[in-house]
Amino acid sequence: MKIAKVMDLPLHYGSCPKWLYPRMKNLAEKILMILCEEYGEKKLLERLSDPLWFQAFGCVLGFDWHSSGLTTTTTAAIKEALQKANLSIYGAGGKGKTSRKTIQEIKENAEKLNLSDTKIKELTRASKLAAKVDTAALQDSFVLYHHTFFFSKNGWAVIQQGMLQKGNYARRYHWNNTENFLNEPHKAVCCDKIVKPLNMVTKETEEARKASLDIAKDYKSYFYNVGKEEIKGQTSLLDFGGVDIIKFKKQHFPKIPLSYQNLQTLKQIREYQPKNYEELLLFKGVGPKIIRSLALVSELVFGTELSWRDPVKFSFAHGGKDGWPYPINRKQFDQSIEILAQAIKSAKLKQKDKFRSLKRLKKFVQN
Repeated sequence: MKIAKVMDLPLHYGSCPKWLYPRMKNLAEKILMILCEEYGEKKLLERLSDPLWFQAFGCVLGFDWHSSGLTTTTTAAIKEALQKANLSIYGAGGKGKTSRKTIQEIKENAEKLNLSDTKIKELTRASKLAAKVDTAALQDSFVLYHHTFFFSKNGWAVIQQGMLQKGNYARRYHWNNTENFLNEPHKAVCCDKIVKPLNMVTKETEEARKASLDIAKDYKSYFYNVGKEEIKGQTSLLDFGGVDIIKFKKQHFPKIPLSYQNLQTLKQIREYQPKNYEELLLFKGVGPKIIRSLALVSELVFGTELSWRDPVKFSFAHGGKDGWPYPINRKQFDQSIEILAQAIKSAKLKQKDKFRSLKRLKKFVQN
């Protein structure tokens, strides 16, 4: 089995049937309540960030095992189910325009948990960094269009998805409570489709990140001084903007894709002087082009190592909405919800009996 960090799924269009989604939310609510009761909030977040468990969970809820829609619909159902179940875990963000509300929803829900301003800043930073890493630091040609952030007092998890620019595939990224966003930060999954991305979040690229930061903080020395202005007759790196491959110092490098806007951003970065690579990633205006340019120049000038390694695991219970591997059995689906509801009710009664017994024991001891 291949161990990696993302999952590729065929891009499916259409919407979830109206009769299915309410059932998905209902069943998700019961399962999440049981999991939280048995294992606690932290363990539940860990399971959500496990791509194999999440995939199986989506299939249990009746969605297509191989569909990109499993990600968006399942996370939406989980988000609503958590709210209804009144657990101390909340979801923020979602697909498309909803993802832009992530920070606002984190702040609103964090207030319900009475989290400190410092903790709220940590959570919003984690959300932004996870998205920025999978947008700019890991350049695998998949463009993010979905971002969901789950959190409690004790942890967080991210499930986000990107669309392949050329091809009908989506790729899902899982995160969980990491403190290091730059060194193999994702949760592991397996994937059949391998690409060759510029991967700046590996152990091998630590020196390249340091060099990129140094270059960004003094960009003129590298993007201008190695040009016609300082060395008469010398070709500038910027002169190769329209060439796919440049040959420099007997090595081959992709083109340096800088624009006027990129140079203006570099100028602002120089004035700001970011303290570390994470601050560089979070700087407004920094995207794939700037990160790629800094990485390539760091390789050219300092000879730092770049990584082109792709950081690249299913179950059925009720069938799938498209009839694969078989149509959803609505009666069985509703029975599953009812059985789990009875299990939750029974567990609560046993808990009450336990407390009654403790009270009787306490009274007996006191007497």
